Amino acid sequence: MGHGIMMIVSPTPLLSRYAECMMWLARYMERMENLARLLEVTETFVRNAEGQTAWDSILAINSDECLFEQLHTSAQHAEIVPFYVTESRNPSSLVSLAQAVRENARALRPLVSIELWTQLNVFSRNLLNLKNGDMTEHNLAELCTRVRQDCQTHFGIAEGTLYRDQAWLFYRLGKALERSDQITRLIDIRYHMLLPRSEAPGSDIDLTQWTSVLRSAAAYHAFRRLRPVTLTPANIVGFLLKNDGFPRSLSTNLRQIDETLALLAVHDNLRQICSPLRECVAELRASLQDQTAEEIIIRGLHDYMSWIQNQISHLQNAIAATFWPAPVYPDVASTAMADQEQS
Repeated sequence: MGHGIMMIVSPTPLLSRYAECMMWLARYMERMENLARLLEVTETFVRNAEGQTAWDSILAINSDECLFEQLHTSAQHAEIVPFYVTESRNPSSLVSLAQAVRENARALRPLVSIELWTQLNVFSRNLLNLKNGDMTEHNLAELCTRVRQDCQTHFGIAEGTLYRDQAWLFYRLGKALERSDQITRLIDIRYHMLLPRSEAPGSDIDLTQWTSVLRSAAAYHAFRRLRPVTLTPANIVGFLLKNDGFPRSLSTNLRQIDETLALLAVHDNLRQICSPLRECVAELRASLQDQTAEEIIIRGLHDYMSWIQNQISHLQNAIAATFWPAPVYPDVASTAMADQEQS
């Protein structure tokens, strides 16, 4: 199985609703950690051409421009932080994600440990109690740090207490899918936001902005360990896409998705239905391995990132259709007509 992953076969098949909730619990927790880090790094490091905090870059990364404009006709930058913290009408806000985490955790209560349940319950309740009045500039960093640490605590408790059965595999699958999606969005938006800058390459402002890309992915220290001197856009893109030692790189998470699907395929009657999913992942991994970061940039970084994001979305939909297909409700009118014809 490789990479030291041990799998204990569950004595009974996993209910599809548990599989779905496990995947989305992991995705939502990973999304919350990413959002908190993104808000914190943007406030501290990310500036637009006028030298102001580039809050709108977060809207672009999450593809939330249209929703934000619907809810805030003035589209003031000052409204973007509450939009991502306390706005219940935004499904990507910390409050909305906390509610989703709470609902999934409640559904998974028979499968999770007391420690994990307690931590999730306290964590989600604290966020759901946030009010707009609690959100001021000086305590945004404090809030984001607390959210990141709580998410990291959650992942540590999950690692140490979740039983290694099919539920654990869907949890791992959700985490890797979310990381794959988030890293491509970050690279796409931040890279193109920094391209038109007028400063000379290598200037202090330029390096600070590019460093923010690494910090947004929690990759700064890992990158500096491997490249203590050279910091260029191509090197940063290459590290975040192709480095197999960095836990949030696209390469690492595509490998983990493939390994997890392989472990799922070991179970009875799952090998055949997992094969098409693994073929999709294999195509993604091959496309990444067959070109350098420089080649990706020259051929079109935005188009490639968009293709990756679409493939990940298709993979998520295929997993859902395979393991928890939507129920098919009969057409009442057609059924009644058929009954009449039989009569």
